[in-house]
Amino acid sequence: MTAPSTAPAASRGGRWIQHWDPEDETFWNETGEKVARRNLYFSVLSEHIGFSIWTVWSVMVLFMGPEYGLTPADKFFIVSMATLVGAVVRIPYTFAVAIFGGRNWTVVSASLLLIPTVAAFAVMEPGTSFNTFLICAMLAGIGGGNFASSMTNINAFFPLRKKGWALGLNAGGGNIGVPVVQLIGLAVIGASGGPRVLLGIYIPFIVLAAVLAWLKMDNIASVKNDTGAAKDAVREAHTWIMSFLYIGTFGSFIGYSFAFGLVLQTQFGRTPLQSAYVTFIGPLLGSLIRPVGGALADKYGGAKITLWNYVAMAGATGVIVLASMQKSLPLFTVAFIALFVLTGIGNGSTFKMIPGIFQAKAHAKGLQGEEAAAYGRRLSGASMGIIGAVGALGGLGINLAFRQSFLTVGSGTGAFVSFLAFYGLCFAVTWAVYLRRPAARTVTATAETEAKPQLSYAEV
Repeated sequence: MTAPSTAPAASRGGRWIQHWDPEDETFWNETGEKVARRNLYFSVLSEHIGFSIWTVWSVMVLFMGPEYGLTPADKFFIVSMATLVGAVVRIPYTFAVAIFGGRNWTVVSASLLLIPTVAAFAVMEPGTSFNTFLICAMLAGIGGGNFASSMTNINAFFPLRKKGWALGLNAGGGNIGVPVVQLIGLAVIGASGGPRVLLGIYIPFIVLAAVLAWLKMDNIASVKNDTGAAKDAVREAHTWIMSFLYIGTFGSFIGYSFAFGLVLQTQFGRTPLQSAYVTFIGPLLGSLIRPVGGALADKYGGAKITLWNYVAMAGATGVIVLASMQKSLPLFTVAFIALFVLTGIGNGSTFKMIPGIFQAKAHAKGLQGEEAAAYGRRLSGASMGIIGAVGALGGLGINLAFRQSFLTVGSGTGAFVSFLAFYGLCFAVTWAVYLRRPAARTVTATAETEAKPQLSYAEV
């Protein structure tokens, strides 16, 4: 899908970088790191606001009392559709970086956030139809696409040894847009403001993000669309295995971010203000911890961190099931927040695994040095959009599971039991594919005659 190279490219005007080789330590230390960090920081800003707009309906539904004529099932469906669109648009957003340039597409994608924000501002009042609210929520889903283009862009800027930290910081800074919009929503509710106030606050910040991206970011001229890489990524089993694992981490994070306040309102009878007081805490901690998950994966290996993180996620979910059955709000809230933290760690560790897996594949083919690095960048860049999109669909599954659980048994307990089983399956897949010794050795089987040391899946 995307493949950075060091080949010169014709200038197309604007802030285009003609030569980029982050694996060259001299280039990185003298020039590359400063430029990469600048692009990272402004990419985070745009992605952050994108996440806020994507998840703004998790706050909007708290404003929507009986006068709006919506049932809890209606509200879960509204946020589910925002999740769905956010997942689907991640595929074209990944292509867009190479078509338009990372800086140029950041400007466009930030500007597009004005559409759902202004639309919701115009219709947000009692008497508006359910279908109108649903369309506005689906429009907000375009904010979810900013993650895919941002991660693909930043992946090209950083060397392999720095990707865990850089991708973790980029994604964590974006993820934190979820608790920020919830905190702003809390302030608006506390000040007896309406939902239009919340939406109006974001309009100037969207414009600011687009302007700063135009002024401060760069395009890498040698990043180009590679349809062959896209096809290879689709055919690669590891793309789909990592998509499955990412459902368990990021799918959980975004799904719970949309659902937390609604669950507190529906199952425990919390008011909008009472829900808003705690809803932001889980997404905030889960976002802040994501770079730590990436850093731990850099040091100890992404597969190991991911494996034991799923154990902890299953444990936290088990406590939630117990608290739900006992109707213990304090225990439920603490365990749910702990689960958010664990999703953040897992988000960082699973995304770190992606470039390492394809680097290992390169070594298995007998490639070395820059040739191996280029192969790894090519397939990891192509696979990230797919993995991000499929992972985000986990958020859709979570909200639909909650909707069905409340319709069937009147609580979220049934949904949490299904999540517990899923985390157990994620643990089994991680161990079987990336840590079981025979599987870990297979990556080097085709390169046994190579004299240089090889990277195994157990090290990703």
